[in-house]
Amino acid sequence: MSFKNEVVIDCRGHLLGRMCSIIAKEILNGKHIVCTRTEDINMSGSLYRAKLKYANFRRKHTNSNPRHGPFHQRAPSKILWRTVRGMVPHKTPRGAAALDRLKCFEGIPHPYDRKKRMVVPQALKVLRLKPERRVCKLGDLSKEFGWKHQDLIKRLEDQRKVKSEAFHKKKTAAKRARQAATKAVKVSAEDQKILESAGFA
Repeated sequence: MSFKNEVVIDCRGHLLGRMCSIIAKEILNGKHIVCTRTEDINMSGSLYRAKLKYANFRRKHTNSNPRHGPFHQRAPSKILWRTVRGMVPHKTPRGAAALDRLKCFEGIPHPYDRKKRMVVPQALKVLRLKPERRVCKLGDLSKEFGWKHQDLIKRLEDQRKVKSEAFHKKKTAAKRARQAATKAVKVSAEDQKILESAGFA
């Protein structure tokens, strides 16, 4: 995936299963992975179909005392985490350590909104599904089953996008100014020779 030790993935537009299998492999290899915008993950098939599957999963519990599990997480980040858990030997020390290297968030919280975010090309919906195929979002499925924070995350994301656009404009303006300054600068013949000898011609 990358030679960096910590990789931040922007999950928007990725397919759930494909992305989770790649994440599982990477965390077992020792990578620290942070998944952001988990509410925008795609699942193939219509929302109706996804609801049927999740309702079937939700029906499975300990008959004598449902509080003993299995537990059915509602938040998109937790659903993603649970999906990865199923692909990792989580009952062994190696698997437990691997899961500790995974963090999942709805939206893009503070430290990660300033960091470079990656995509996983092998899991992108636009590269993997035909355009006429039906898809649904994980956030919509979560909302149907009792996740209460979709509106809050949308509001926070709108605020973040305004800030991020302002930062981008400032950055591009600074880059243009720098390029204009490098073009406009006049270098004397002596300095030019020194630069050429140093390999900066």
